[in-house]
Amino acid sequence: MANQTAKHVKILNGVCVWDRAPHQTTEDLLGRLPTVEIWGIGPKLTKRLRGLGIWTAKDLRDADEVRIRDKFSIVQMRTVLELRGIPCIPMEEEHEIKNQLIFSRSFSDPITDRIGMEQVMGIYAQQASARLHRHQKQAKILTAWAMTSHYNQNQDHQPSVTIKLPGPTADPVVLTRAAKQILPHILVGVKYARAGVVVMDLQPMAMQETFEPFVSPHEAKNIGALVQQIRSEHGTKAIGLGQAGLKQGPAWEMRREMMSPRYTTHWRELLIVKAA
Repeated sequence: MANQTAKHVKILNGVCVWDRAPHQTTEDLLGRLPTVEIWGIGPKLTKRLRGLGIWTAKDLRDADEVRIRDKFSIVQMRTVLELRGIPCIPMEEEHEIKNQLIFSRSFSDPITDRIGMEQVMGIYAQQASARLHRHQKQAKILTAWAMTSHYNQNQDHQPSVTIKLPGPTADPVVLTRAAKQILPHILVGVKYARAGVVVMDLQPMAMQETFEPFVSPHEAKNIGALVQQIRSEHGTKAIGLGQAGLKQGPAWEMRREMMSPRYTTHWRELLIVKAA
């Protein structure tokens, strides 16, 4: 929230301290932010919230927290309290992934065809594969989804598919093929503003031996580990499978010209101070 304000509103010379921002500014921003943009709230939960008349972050903040807990869970109740400025979700510098991984972004330009969505699904599935290999995990289930803009009332389409994988896997080829099963559900001409891939039911690699007939030939050749090694040595865009292998960034990628410097998380962007 503070990051968006710093980019679009001139406060403190481009740095926003949320607690010091004008009240009207924070209210306007909360009123413009759809609930699907809030951490921990996906498209399915967004549909249920809309049924209760909750469309924006401001609506959720002002909702009855007890009702939200009863209708959903204690996690959503904590989100309501966090939006009110009451800390109840502890920050973690590094944590082990639990039972699912989500890869999702809004598009800078809407995607209106299956070729563009194929590239999206390929990139997200291979990002999931890389993350699974990094944490020595495998997934049993994959869900792929897409959705139109919250503001586009004339085109409301939110297709999704859930695929039970042949066996626990982190193979990029298997995950990419599974994610692309959403493509027949994509309507050509509809402006999709966001999409995502979720891998679920995770377990440690080699927790149980897989019978040889069920082992993917790609996994047998360790393609996933090889792709991850090349990316770690030569950059994330050095290699990819299918449409995800295009080195030039796709047109739908989020624009980052106004991205704040990562002074505390990126070595190459550390702030350099020189004493006169």
